Amino acid sequence: MGQYLSLFLTFFKIGAFTFGGGWAMISIIEREIVDKHHWIEKEEFLDLLAVAQSLPGILAVNIATAVGDKIGGTKGSLVAAAGTILPSFLIILAIAIFLTPEIIKNNRVVSAIFMGIRPAVVALIIAPVITSAKAAKLQWKTVWIPFVVALLISLDLGLISNPIFFIVLGGLGGFFVWWIPKQKVNNSNP
Repeated sequence: MGQYLSLFLTFFKIGAFTFGGGWAMISIIEREIVDKHHWIEKEEFLDLLAVAQSLPGILAVNIATAVGDKIGGTKGSLVAAAGTILPSFLIILAIAIFLTPEIIKNNRVVSAIFMGIRPAVVALIIAPVITSAKAAKLQWKTVWIPFVVALLISLDLGLISNPIFFIVLGGLGGFFVWWIPKQKVNNSNP
């Protein structure tokens, strides 16, 4: 029972104390599951992050489900996902009960709190991007790729602005970067 409680409490803490969605949670998730609990290795975390981003749904829930499955199977997945989802559900329920849109808009204290959270969220998003870029060993000759992809997505040019297009394109590119040198070795060894 201890591992399930640990999974639940860890992901409950992640869900309760992070603002700004998936990217803002990544550094906290990494600290908890890689550094603190050692449930997965850094390389495995980066792979899991790539897969979790590619899947539909909430990034943190996708990661929680995968980690929970590794630690405790299906029950672990459900416990970790519940831990991630429950804080948001409770906070939104409390907001729906006590804070109407008029109160939020007209209350200077509440408005100031939300304005203060914004810069922190931006920092929480930038930090894992930099960490992921370092861990992925991006070099100056490839660092332009994420910037070009972000620009093309933001320009809204139809199909070429669809993130799924770039996921498929990146997968194909990675395959050929791996496959072409392998073919050269196979062709040179008769």
